[in-house]
Amino acid sequence: MTRNPDRLVLFTDAVVAIAVTLLILPLVEVVTESQSEGLDARAVITEHEPQIYGFLLSFVVISRFWLIHHSIFEHVKAYNTRLIQLNMLWLLCIVVLPFPTEIVGTYPSTRFTAGVYIGTLLALSICQLGLTLLIRNHKELEQESNPVTRNEVIGACGFTGLTTVAFLLAAFVPGVRFYALLLLILTAFDTKIVAWFSKKSA
Repeated sequence: MTRNPDRLVLFTDAVVAIAVTLLILPLVEVVTESQSEGLDARAVITEHEPQIYGFLLSFVVISRFWLIHHSIFEHVKAYNTRLIQLNMLWLLCIVVLPFPTEIVGTYPSTRFTAGVYIGTLLALSICQLGLTLLIRNHKELEQESNPVTRNEVIGACGFTGLTTVAFLLAAFVPGVRFYALLLLILTAFDTKIVAWFSKKSA
């Protein structure tokens, strides 16, 4: 059974908005705690830089994943049970992200904390790749006039591959930790590189 995807998209957007809001709540509590400890306003920032950086990082991460999710669902004309289930897994990863964000901001940077955080990003990217592959060439789901492109599939595969490498480096190679996230900067060039090769092969 298939249905109009609007309700699913609206529900997804609402959950993402809540997850983004939850990211800021620990920082709001920090202000109250700092005031009770006698710290001034400047110390609230200087003494809690890891939490602030963690918030900004996760805000950017969720925003990027939401934008890609939005672009994927522009190709969808209807949804079925499998698409709902995979989308719910994607949402689960989004909702969980504030938890490793709080761990990163509270505890020292180690292979474990980096592995937990980047592992969550890896789970997100796998779900996003799954959504892309499920929609592509699925007549019940994909819009005939606006199909998922080959470049989008390659980009999703490339991002998941780089996230996998980043996770392995962060979790198992001493000293790398969150520097592994620099690998994900390469994803900014994925579309341009794929487009260039597509033109050359045409």
